[in-house]
Amino acid sequence: MINKQRVADWAQSLGISTTEEMLNDLDRYAEAVARTNEMFNLTAIKEPEDMEIKNVMDSMSVVPFIPFGAAVADVGTGAGFPGMIIKILRRDVDLTLIEATDKKLQFVLRTAAEMGVSVTGCHMRSEEAGRGLMRGKFDVVTARAVAALPSLLEYTLPLLKTGGKLLAMKGPAAGEEIDSAANALRELKGRVEAVHPVTLPGGDERAIVETVLISDCPAKYPRAAKNIKKAPL
Repeated sequence: MINKQRVADWAQSLGISTTEEMLNDLDRYAEAVARTNEMFNLTAIKEPEDMEIKNVMDSMSVVPFIPFGAAVADVGTGAGFPGMIIKILRRDVDLTLIEATDKKLQFVLRTAAEMGVSVTGCHMRSEEAGRGLMRGKFDVVTARAVAALPSLLEYTLPLLKTGGKLLAMKGPAAGEEIDSAANALRELKGRVEAVHPVTLPGGDERAIVETVLISDCPAKYPRAAKNIKKAPL
């Protein structure tokens, strides 16, 4: 399914050391996604090369920014990108997958169990998790193709410990999203610490927006999803 040497070379360019076991697991997971995607929609990316570059390699790009042993939540994990890729490469992290679509979450959890990969699944919307027992629980939250940054900050920052960070995986318009999120950052007590540019094999431009929670997120956030969508901060 994936070209293991090409993936290993990409990992090395990111500063990630890979083993044969890791590469086999990445290949096995990509195969499982592709196979299941024929039965029900897990991801819009269907071509093998696109799966390798736009799902696997793209997901790998966030790994270098995750501290050792971090408690990580992947919000809106969908088919398990980037969550499962992170866990395959970083068995040291404690990973929770948050996903509102149970069918997708059950696929990821079942496949992880079959592969001997230990993850925790949470079947709920992120704003529900952020108002409940998962509030302030995580060192790192990852999010890929979930929402524009002003809304995404409200969905995710309440999940973080103070000093924790959101790694938002964005496209080439990341700068514009950051500009539009100025009020949300003030309200939610976040600060953009860095923007990490990524150029995928094939030339697609990406950016990882690293946002730190500088003090406790106000208790009134997150609001209900309908309010977040209707009136982003």
